[in-house]
Amino acid sequence: MRAAPVALRRETLASPIGTLVLLTDADGRLRVADFDDYRDRMETLLERGYGRGGWSIADSPHPSRALRALADYFDGDLTAIDAIETATGGTLLQRAVWAALRAVPPGTTESYGALAARIGHPRAVRPVGAANGANPICVVVPCHRVVGANGTLTGYGGGLERKRWLLDHEARHVGLGGVERHADLFGAALLR
Repeated sequence: MRAAPVALRRETLASPIGTLVLLTDADGRLRVADFDDYRDRMETLLERGYGRGGWSIADSPHPSRALRALADYFDGDLTAIDAIETATGGTLLQRAVWAALRAVPPGTTESYGALAARIGHPRAVRPVGAANGANPICVVVPCHRVVGANGTLTGYGGGLERKRWLLDHEARHVGLGGVERHADLFGAALLR
């Protein structure tokens, strides 16, 4: 017998880097956050996580806690997203990576190798990178804080310009003075 589809509530947030689409469940847990112009990617991740037809989407009747916290994050309160409760599917490794991402402090970055070592799988750099790329909850599960071993920017589901903006936004609001003055922290690739 097939399980009932997960009922998701949809809302959007106009951010400085594009419209975010948020999907929360009946308990208010954030299940998906992605940019509106990456809707195909979002649907692919939904299918992977819940199976074809394993979800339904309706507009949210009121703003969620996640929406308010993300608005606060974009207004400069970087810790506002820490309290957002998330719920995702995924493999054990993916969930471990996504949990570890939430422990990377704003204004800092971590390499794929360091992330793999931190979750106890130092040789699993590629699978950790793949799990990072399959993250269905951007910004809140901050996959944008993961960089290459030499500090250079690597792929980001929302595009490198957004990754660059998010890192700069965080650097400004934790007192680091912005990416342009701290290329040594984030890697020279940010300046390109």
